[in-house]
Amino acid sequence: MRRAEELRSEIDLWQSLGERANGLAEIAEMAAADPDEAETLRPDLERDLAALQADWARLEQQLLLGEPFDERGAIVSIHAGAGGTESQDWAEMLLRMYLRWAERHRFKTEILEATEGEGAGLKSVSFTVDGRWVYGQLRSERGVHRLVRISPFDSQKRRHTTFALVEIMPEVPEDAAVEIDEKDLRVDTYRASGAGGQHVNKTDSAVRLTHEPTGIVVAVQSERSQHQNRERAMAVLRARLIERQEEEREAEMARLRGEHVEAGWGNQIRSYVLQPYTMVKDLRTGVETSNPTAVLDGELDAFIDGYLRSRVGQAEGSTPAG
Repeated sequence: MRRAEELRSEIDLWQSLGERANGLAEIAEMAAADPDEAETLRPDLERDLAALQADWARLEQQLLLGEPFDERGAIVSIHAGAGGTESQDWAEMLLRMYLRWAERHRFKTEILEATEGEGAGLKSVSFTVDGRWVYGQLRSERGVHRLVRISPFDSQKRRHTTFALVEIMPEVPEDAAVEIDEKDLRVDTYRASGAGGQHVNKTDSAVRLTHEPTGIVVAVQSERSQHQNRERAMAVLRARLIERQEEEREAEMARLRGEHVEAGWGNQIRSYVLQPYTMVKDLRTGVETSNPTAVLDGELDAFIDGYLRSRVGQAEGSTPAG
């Protein structure tokens, strides 16, 4: 019933879009017949056309989202690469970028676990982004992100290159098609870190799960009780296992297409250059901008849209190798 309601809602949106387009076309025809009236109506027509185009682009993007779990929320993990404080600061910058993107789209976010760096930034952080189509959009961000800048932590003001790994997993229901045997889990509990004062947790409420067959480790400390943190950790573990299945499926499809697939730190998906020039470029799609400030402030939609359209092109042009 919920799916039927969602489909009815989508049909209504497309019908509304068509009605708005027809209405604007009629007004434009009337304005064209009367030059004086055209000047009066021009500001309203331009405003309504811009709104119509924005709504069209949003709905058109949803047509590009047809993979399993695309409609679901996402669990995002960011890991600083080698490079100490510089890479840890980069991980925190990426966290802010994604939180601002979610804020722009009015998606709810929650930090599940964060490990602070020694001097600044974050060694790692995991958080959820709740909303419809979130995973379908954010899976474009999965991979290694490269930053080039003059490091504020270098007294000699040298240019540094640093990396961070972004993992994107779908939020999956408890009955998702993935089996977790309790015998395969190692469960560790520890005291959750906090900012001090009333926020310090005085019990071992944080939970770390290790899935021994795969080596996947999940830690959650966002809730106050150990039971709640364990439930959240199990949800993240299910998501990681689902994502691993998806990665294996994509790797097999790439192998059939004859592509070379290699997971490694050398395979950055996007470069963010702040000095000596300014540019953000996606190395998979060629989408780029000379305004990294806007991108780091959450303006990611052009990169997401470029990735989704490139995948459609790959699917249409792919033929299994004989």
